[in-house]
Amino acid sequence: MSIWWSLHLRRDAASVPLARRLLMGTMETAGVDSDVSYDLSVALSEACANAVEHGGATAPDGAPQAYRVTAYLDGERCHIEVADSGPGFTPPRRVARPVASDAEHGRGLCLIEQLADHVQFGSQPGRGGAVVSFEKILKWKKDPALMPV
Repeated sequence: MSIWWSLHLRRDAASVPLARRLLMGTMETAGVDSDVSYDLSVALSEACANAVEHGGATAPDGAPQAYRVTAYLDGERCHIEVADSGPGFTPPRRVARPVASDAEHGRGLCLIEQLADHVQFGSQPGRGGAVVSFEKILKWKKDPALMPV
């Protein structure tokens, strides 16, 4: 089975749960194991929160810029990409590092790296903006609503 969707969302905190709910609903309908769905939804929430917080200045009319979330469930993998229009960043070689337990920032990229099977961080060449891509091998429920092909 292949499912693909893409969202263009305002850089607003209210957009994060929307993206997460859409992903969870898609995976529930497809019959993805709930633990895998949860891991991917947390990783997606962290990537979206980073886009909202660091994704660029406001538009000329004062509205927040947009960011894009794209998800592919294809065969045995789920691939998710979150891209913003901000200044981008120099991708870290390895993100997983200890973060103080009382830190309010700095955990998002570490969580994504720990929850996904493969992660890439980068910037869009010539356009600025950060791109966070990650994927995870899917596991299936015993009786999914839709059967994988």
